[in-house]
Amino acid sequence: MAVKTVLNAVNDALRTALRHDERVVILGEDVGKTGGVFRATDGLQAEFGEARVFDTPLAEGGIIGVAIGMALNGLKPVPEIQFLDFIYPAFDQIVNEAAKFRYRSGGEYPCPLVIRSPAGGGIKGGHYHSQSSEAYFAHTPGLKVVMPSTPHDVKGLLLASIEDPDPVLFLEPKRIYHKKFTEEVPEGFYTVPIGKARTHREGDDVTLVAWGAMVHVCLEAAEKASERGVSCEVLDLRTIVPLDVESVLAAAKKTGRVVIVHEAPRTAGFGAEISAIIAERAIEWMEAPIARVAGFDTPFPYTLEHVYLPDAGRVLAAIDHVMGY
Repeated sequence: MAVKTVLNAVNDALRTALRHDERVVILGEDVGKTGGVFRATDGLQAEFGEARVFDTPLAEGGIIGVAIGMALNGLKPVPEIQFLDFIYPAFDQIVNEAAKFRYRSGGEYPCPLVIRSPAGGGIKGGHYHSQSSEAYFAHTPGLKVVMPSTPHDVKGLLLASIEDPDPVLFLEPKRIYHKKFTEEVPEGFYTVPIGKARTHREGDDVTLVAWGAMVHVCLEAAEKASERGVSCEVLDLRTIVPLDVESVLAAAKKTGRVVIVHEAPRTAGFGAEISAIIAERAIEWMEAPIARVAGFDTPFPYTLEHVYLPDAGRVLAAIDHVMGY
């Protein structure tokens, strides 16, 4: 199967997981016959039956609560939250139950579930269908948070997440669901290690750190910066938690200038954590203050989505700032 889009990769990974392990089950709103609101689960119920791919009521707390029970009883559930914006009714189940079961049971009860959810803006969804709230969950010990940016990494990291014995929040940047990619995506089962960043572009002057859809914004900005004679390194975290601290520090030390890009609001966004780590452990290598390009501290707008979302122009301005410091 030739996977060319992130959406294809999600579907391929789920089909591969269902074939690979009979304990894998998929549940969520409209994931069955309809195949999900974005068709990420299209065709899976027809192939694997209603016992393994099934619809649920519109009740996110119930979806995750049921999935936790399944995980504690030997299954590997992959619940879908239709949009990340809808996850908040399940917040207690995720942070107080799923994330803490291994700890509270002294390791006796792992909780292997993968919560999939489309995240971020870029589809004119307004403030209830566009949020990037990964930082809320990155603050939760016991929970892994993954947000890849290419079909190869989506498939490999989703399969790795399903294999993981602990709960994973797997975020899919929906603005690039249909973006065409040319990279090779292996058929069948393979994994990409959780907790390892990926360098998409080598550079010597400025390090751009991003995840999800913002990786492609950074690659665009890096290409434009190269026309000005500025060489940018683009580091894709792929995994927010666990964070590949060593790769972040190595990339920061290499250039001495860092721009962190995310579409979540700036205040207390995960970029602040990355900035703090660099300041604590690599400040003597820095040639300029660490810059952040992020969403604004407002609800996500509809008509001004293009203003809210970081773009190559805003990233270029930050590059100019750190280069000119």
